Amino acid sequence: TNDLAVLVQTLEELDGLSENEIASAAAAAKDRGHEGKWLIGMVNFSGNPVLDSLTNRELRKKIMQESLVKANRANENDNKPVLLQMVNLRAERAKLFGKNTHAEHVIAVQTAEHPDNVHAMLRKIAPAAVRNAKAEAEDLKKSAGHEIESWDWGFYTEQVRLEKYNIDTSKMRPYFELESVLKNGVFFAANKLFGITFKERPDLTTYHPEARAFEVNNEDGSKVGLFIGDFYTRDSKRGGAWMNNLVDQNFLFNQLPVVVNNLNIPKPPAGKPTLLTYDETTTLFHEFGHALHGLLSQVKYPRVSGTSVQRDFVEFPSQVNEMWILWPEVVENYARHHETGEKLPQEWIDNLKAASTFNEGHATTSYLAAAILDLAWHSLTSEEAAKVTDVEGFEAQAIKDYGLEFAPVPTRYRSTYFSHIFAGGYSSGYYGYIWSEVLDADTVDWFKENGGLQRKNGEHFKNTLLGRGGSIDSMQMFRNFRGRDSKIEPLLKRRGLL
Repeated sequence: TNDLAVLVQTLEELDGLSENEIASAAAAAKDRGHEGKWLIGMVNFSGNPVLDSLTNRELRKKIMQESLVKANRANENDNKPVLLQMVNLRAERAKLFGKNTHAEHVIAVQTAEHPDNVHAMLRKIAPAAVRNAKAEAEDLKKSAGHEIESWDWGFYTEQVRLEKYNIDTSKMRPYFELESVLKNGVFFAANKLFGITFKERPDLTTYHPEARAFEVNNEDGSKVGLFIGDFYTRDSKRGGAWMNNLVDQNFLFNQLPVVVNNLNIPKPPAGKPTLLTYDETTTLFHEFGHALHGLLSQVKYPRVSGTSVQRDFVEFPSQVNEMWILWPEVVENYARHHETGEKLPQEWIDNLKAASTFNEGHATTSYLAAAILDLAWHSLTSEEAAKVTDVEGFEAQAIKDYGLEFAPVPTRYRSTYFSHIFAGGYSSGYYGYIWSEVLDADTVDWFKENGGLQRKNGEHFKNTLLGRGGSIDSMQMFRNFRGRDSKIEPLLKRRGLL
């Protein structure tokens, strides 16, 4: 990832990027010994956020192409050999446990129970997702005046979004300043729902100077735990965004939780504000949903604390927390211009809501391709796994067999940089994002039906679900919260698939 960063020689090539993005690229180049030039770093997924605004098509193409070959270049950082070894070992282990495949072994203890149940849901969604993605590509083609390639999608999506919904996400960044989003948005919503408060503790030493500690308390002053926010990217940090516990809450040893949120936001030059994209704002709310799951845990044993739930359930609480991003009381409190204090215009908020299903064909297709890649690698028997030698060929065939082959929409993660499943504990579990989104969409409807951002709703959510960790069957917790089993219709409506 580090040596694939793209070094840009002239400022003109960066046309379309914001002043902050250009300054960040200059600082990154200087850190690598290239003062006077600009460096576009790689990110963990396919593509790069700068592709949304760069006008230079050749530079966009180079960035996308470099992105798609991470850990796949027949050098010392090539992950293909270790990937095949892991697939074989996982298949062998499953056989030892009496299962046909690793996927069967893993999913047997998840809420889905068997890979067939996962495929049954994904195959309901895949055809409509690809159909929508192809229709979106036609819209983009009209705007571009040429065929759409993967490196064009983000750029022309922003143009079409502006034409259709009068939304220019680049103009929103001054309203999404990190400190305000964190304190007046994320923390504010948590306080309204759960009554908890956050006090920064610069006197506490963390594992890195950029990792910030916050003491979390209940409204009566009793301690909840510690929250650590580590928001900026750096060369020594893996890509993506995640939450982890340093200490699991438990009553057995009377330990309070210490939870960490990691993001990879480009660090601006000293003295400049950190202005987030809308997607980065969403990620901050999402990861904090995981943090709440850890902080609000109320269980006896560390083994079932916080996010220690079934893998295809764990994303559910974090997805629910995204609903507060544009909730009127919340967005009015945090989305203010960092220089003037002006509120994010209501027209822009309304347009964002109206465009909620815009580009969902692309998003869903890209995600599903990654989810089925995960299942394909882990649905091999030990005998089948031993025969696979061509990683790229296997990957392409798996995506094609599912009907998700569409060149302008690459899989969100190619196999060689799919750290979720080969280094992050999500093997045979990446489907869990959309599986748990069924619960999320249904829960969002419940909050809306019951008055939204109110303490009584937060208490009900905490007492029946968030605070129980893995001490109760996951789907029983959902039934305790919702009063019934989940329904898929809210999800299909949200993603424009009905």
